[in-house]
Amino acid sequence: MLVCDGCGQALSSEAAAAAARRRHLGGPHLGLQPRCPLCGAGCGELRRHIEAAQTEPGPPSPRRPQLTEGLPGCPVCGEAAGRELEAHIRARHGQLLDGPGGDTGNDEQLYECPMCSLTCTNIQILEEHVDLHLEEHSFSEGGNLRDLELAQWLQTEEDNRQRSEEEKREREEFKKLQRRYGLDNSGGYKQQFLKNMEREVDKGRMQPFEYHKRKADMMECLAFGIDDGKTKTSGVIEALCKYYQNENRDVRHVWLSTGVDHFHSSLGDRGWGCGYRNFQMLLSSLLQNSLYNDCLKDTTLIPSIPKIQSMIEDAWREGFDPHGASHFNNRLHGSKAWIGACEIYSLLTSLRIKCQIIDFHKPTGPMGTHPRLFEWVLRYYSTDNEGGAKVLCTSKPPIYLQHQGHSRTIVGIEEKKNKTLCLLLFDPGCPSQEMQKLLKQNSDGTSLKLLRKFVGSLKEKQYQIVAVDGVLSLEEKAARCLASQVLTSEKIP
Repeated sequence: MLVCDGCGQALSSEAAAAAARRRHLGGPHLGLQPRCPLCGAGCGELRRHIEAAQTEPGPPSPRRPQLTEGLPGCPVCGEAAGRELEAHIRARHGQLLDGPGGDTGNDEQLYECPMCSLTCTNIQILEEHVDLHLEEHSFSEGGNLRDLELAQWLQTEEDNRQRSEEEKREREEFKKLQRRYGLDNSGGYKQQFLKNMEREVDKGRMQPFEYHKRKADMMECLAFGIDDGKTKTSGVIEALCKYYQNENRDVRHVWLSTGVDHFHSSLGDRGWGCGYRNFQMLLSSLLQNSLYNDCLKDTTLIPSIPKIQSMIEDAWREGFDPHGASHFNNRLHGSKAWIGACEIYSLLTSLRIKCQIIDFHKPTGPMGTHPRLFEWVLRYYSTDNEGGAKVLCTSKPPIYLQHQGHSRTIVGIEEKKNKTLCLLLFDPGCPSQEMQKLLKQNSDGTSLKLLRKFVGSLKEKQYQIVAVDGVLSLEEKAARCLASQVLTSEKIP
């Protein structure tokens, strides 16, 4: 028994089946019209499509694949397939090509696919055809979109990883800088002094009784806020004056500061205390100059390093250099924080001592040298101190000299007969044993190498000096305090 392909109705013969197909083609089977096995087009344009898709001889094109064995057969009866499909449809089902939706002449409305130029006569079939294109396009774009999203996610992860590593490096570098500049809350002068003495005892270089004696002395000095004097060397300037008067025939003139005591670093400030030691050297000279007696009436003895830290904090509380104070979180006491020219300026000005910061911010000579620094120091000492004498012991205080990582004190300058200039420096890193060699009367001058620095010896990128030049009135002090809200310096060049 035969069954209708469209609706499943039982049919008595082949003729009845054909009649049923013709009868129901335009009615209940309209939505089930057979489609082209090549591209899925409906029977309404089957004839035109087959003529366009299969009448050209030659090998199958990429866009129109040739049917081969195993592909679907005739869409109407399923009997024939492959190369015989066109002849089979024309011979057995030719009446379908003239049925509903077929070519109706010049008055028939045609619909062209906007994506592949296929022409259809039925708008519903065209919509389904275009939907196939859109689904295929969406699938392709969806794959590209997923690839793009994956690439963006991977790039984001890599950026986050690099940012995390950079932040970690910055934290480590910041901690190193904190340790280097004494801002890591690891204690200050007292803690370092005790720790280093304990280390000396452990190594057998210090006896326990000496440890306890020195600890008691240190605690007493800290309680009174004065330096213990154990690293001080006095009388060097006077020894230099005698030496230059009797020896050194190649020196034309030499200018020296008022008597300056040398202080070197101790167990409590080794590695970070140079700024404080240079202030002690400068202060030792000011205390010997009657011009500054009124300014220093409350400071008759050299203060200890913790006391100097407290004095700088007092200057900050008065309003000096708030930007610099914030760098230290307004706290120095109990730390190993390094200080520089700005802190020395604030401290001196708070004591009503007139001073200025000169910034030699770049080299002014060949090979990265600073000849203009030497010329400035010569003018500082020689002004009001000119004459025919070879050695001039002036009333000028020493000069605080700062560069990256270290500071020293300028105590004089030589002028050679060939006009070459040479600075004389006290270095807080030089131990007392070496400085005391300069006190020997039979010195042959070789120890002067500790002090002498020619132009070619100072090749840091930048130098700053703090030079003292008189006293301030209360009104001038207040004006300078206000001006230090944005602390500036004189730049050379």
